[in-house]
Amino acid sequence: MSDLVWIYDCTLRDGTQGEHVSLTVEDKLRIARRLDEFGIHYIEGGWPGSNPKDAEFFARARQIDWKGARLTAFGSTRHRRQRAEQDPNLKALLEAETPVVAVFGKSWDLHVRRALGAELPENLAMIEESVAFLASHGREVVFDAEHFFDGYRRNPDYALEVLAAAHRGGAHWLVLCDTNGGTLPALVSRVTAELSERYPRLGIHTHNDSELAVANSIAAVEAGARMVQGTINGYGERVGNANLTSLLPVLELKMSHRTVGRERLGELAKLAGFVSETANLGLPNNLPFVGRSAFAHKGGIHVSAILKDPRTYEHIEPEQVGNRRRVLISDLSGKSNLSYKLGELDQQLAADTQLSTLLEEVKRKEYEGFQFEGAEASFWLLQARLSGRHSAPFSSDGFRVMVDQMPDGQVSVTATVKIRVGEEEEHTAAEGDGPVHALDRAFKKALQRFFPEIGNIRLTDYKVRVLDAENGTAAKVRVLIESTDGQDTWSTVGVSNNILEASWQALTDSVLYQLSLTDRRAASADAHEKG
Repeated sequence: MSDLVWIYDCTLRDGTQGEHVSLTVEDKLRIARRLDEFGIHYIEGGWPGSNPKDAEFFARARQIDWKGARLTAFGSTRHRRQRAEQDPNLKALLEAETPVVAVFGKSWDLHVRRALGAELPENLAMIEESVAFLASHGREVVFDAEHFFDGYRRNPDYALEVLAAAHRGGAHWLVLCDTNGGTLPALVSRVTAELSERYPRLGIHTHNDSELAVANSIAAVEAGARMVQGTINGYGERVGNANLTSLLPVLELKMSHRTVGRERLGELAKLAGFVSETANLGLPNNLPFVGRSAFAHKGGIHVSAILKDPRTYEHIEPEQVGNRRRVLISDLSGKSNLSYKLGELDQQLAADTQLSTLLEEVKRKEYEGFQFEGAEASFWLLQARLSGRHSAPFSSDGFRVMVDQMPDGQVSVTATVKIRVGEEEEHTAAEGDGPVHALDRAFKKALQRFFPEIGNIRLTDYKVRVLDAENGTAAKVRVLIESTDGQDTWSTVGVSNNILEASWQALTDSVLYQLSLTDRRAASADAHEKG
């Protein structure tokens, strides 16, 4: 086992600088607690001297009994015209009462002269005096050498002087920052290797502007860096920071370094989801390790191979990072996809000819625009119908939706539905906030007398995708609906040139699936009782 690599999380500071990322004080406290429970070593809470929100965060964070994380306050070196002990920013860092403080200083001579308006020796004094002041108050000081690699390319001697000044001041960590995200791994590796012989407590902080943040961080660790800074899900300024949900499994599973511990990696996908939900941002499906598609297999050849040995198309076991294998059903599917998916659904077809028939039907419907990757309930109903195990307990005699706009601009929507259950017919109307809402209400109202359990169904998501935009408003559309009854959640699909017809198909499948779920739950309960 290689050395410990210290993990420094910047989600609550650098992460919030990303577009559309906005966290309340309560959000930040919840994420900080979760990071602490997960085993993150350093949690950068924000910049206490910059805004009231961060000041409140640190005030409330002082009341928390942290399990192991070292809470860190972030700020800049002293102002060029003030002494360290009089600088408001440095005083705010001390008033945050965190065991660790991080300060950044300019290491690129261009920034010193143009952005800071200072002379090069003056900047060195600002860095050394600021670090020394904070260290003299018993703080562990992390010095972020901002724009280090850009500065090193332009004026390597001065960039090295900046590190030396921070080290003389008593910095515990010297962090090399690729602030603009334009450095390549080869330079990161070479420079870090040279510096790690002189400074054993080196860190790396990278941005993803060239999509190399993770690669550059790995290169730095290979060359001797022992602290990695990053954010959960890669949130951050511009296109983001190094993504810790990728770095942690690479460091632990592929490089055999200790970070949070392999046993905790099993919670990584949940952590990624928790942070994205708290930030009110969707978690991208294609995120490595933690995204829904990270271990999703669509091609028939791929699925055939993983059924024999998952290592053929999976670089690690999904469970190691808290994810799971998924087999997708589409027009690219082979029999292996269907067999695997049927096994997941606890279903089995009687003969290979039925499997071939199902495969052809899936491909035909996908050609028409249906998509079963995100509509597994509709796939379940399709295979159940073809195998003869399911017949609809009701039929539709049609529906009508009427939209009236009043002179005052108000819009009234009414839907009527005719349903037949056995020999009985139900004709019902309902109003709604829109055509689909009214149709959904009328449909369920008509059925509830016969099937009261459908009263528990709640629509949780509704998506419309235009399939052939060149046809304008006459285009074919795909409707995906997600529903829940409080116990299970499922998705269904409908396709038509008429958006209401596509919605009707998806709504009908949703109800049919819930009724089948009720029957299967009852059968399972009976079997358990008899067993």
